[in-house]
Amino acid sequence: RDLGTSLSHLCVLWMACCGLSDLDGISSCSSLKELYIAYNNISELSQLTWLDHLEILDLEGNNIEDIEQIQYLRLCCKLSHLTVEGNLICLKPNAESAEEPGYNYRVEVKKFIPHLKYLDQIPASQT
Repeated sequence: RDLGTSLSHLCVLWMACCGLSDLDGISSCSSLKELYIAYNNISELSQLTWLDHLEILDLEGNNIEDIEQIQYLRLCCKLSHLTVEGNLICLKPNAESAEEPGYNYRVEVKKFIPHLKYLDQIPASQT
């Protein structure tokens, strides 16, 4: 079902541990500043590209398996706080990859979202 139906003025949405598997319709929540969707089954982030006012995004403990999904968040130009710990991308770039000793997800996320201030509650500048 569509998440955002008639919620265009909503600024904060907390939907942690709700069994969400996709974000279809979230783009109609165009005023969202804070989105907390930790511990769901989210793996695809393209629907978030339309959230121009998004500042805080909590994706902890979801099913994000490909670091390339983070590229969609680049278009959220006000995004300053992001939480992704507990996703496979913290261990390796994608599901097909073997764990790489030199892989640092913080560096990769910062490449995709240079304007990010905090990643997993730590200043993004600290890699």
